[in-house]
Amino acid sequence: MRGISVHELYNTKREILELPNAFQDHLGNPEIKGSWIIWGASSNGKTDYALKLAKTLAQHERVAYNSLEEGNSHSLALACKRNNMHECSNRFFIIQDNYEALVSRLKRHKSPNIIITDSLQYLGINFTQYKKLIEKFPNKLFIWISHAEGKQPEGRVAKRVRYDAFIKIFVEGFVAQANGRYGGGQPYIIWQQGADEYRMSLK
Repeated sequence: MRGISVHELYNTKREILELPNAFQDHLGNPEIKGSWIIWGASSNGKTDYALKLAKTLAQHERVAYNSLEEGNSHSLALACKRNNMHECSNRFFIIQDNYEALVSRLKRHKSPNIIITDSLQYLGINFTQYKKLIEKFPNKLFIWISHAEGKQPEGRVAKRVRYDAFIKIFVEGFVAQANGRYGGGQPYIIWQQGADEYRMSLK
């Protein structure tokens, strides 16, 4: 395989997300490809953050929300209502795919280009399967929601995904902190009242 010149690197056409100010300050200007990971403890705002992110991304591409953990549940319905997900229903839909079903779906013509999986633990894949998925679909963006163990993703696979991910997002106390390769870095407030109450509880 031949090398890539700097000129080619600079002039390669890429799909870059033009995000609204709050998300741009938070995530920068990422590509629609590769892998991101979101993690945090239960009841800290992960689902609401993921839905807000999905709604923003749905302005650009079709987003599949792979809800293995909550499925067609009242709790997910409430979260979708809180975030007015019906406003992007033509570009956002919910699936419940295991690994094989997800691969089959993504092989189809006009399959979604952004897939959010809740959760990495419920999908139950190993790191080899994760890498094969990224390699098989190099022009799709995979966003993984993970349980947390302290301030780290839970489990060996999730920890390795964190190292591999282009954007790493830790959610705590209704605030998302991002560390990525595309700039950004500002905290994103998921729910102001909840964030204020959580901050006060730490004093």
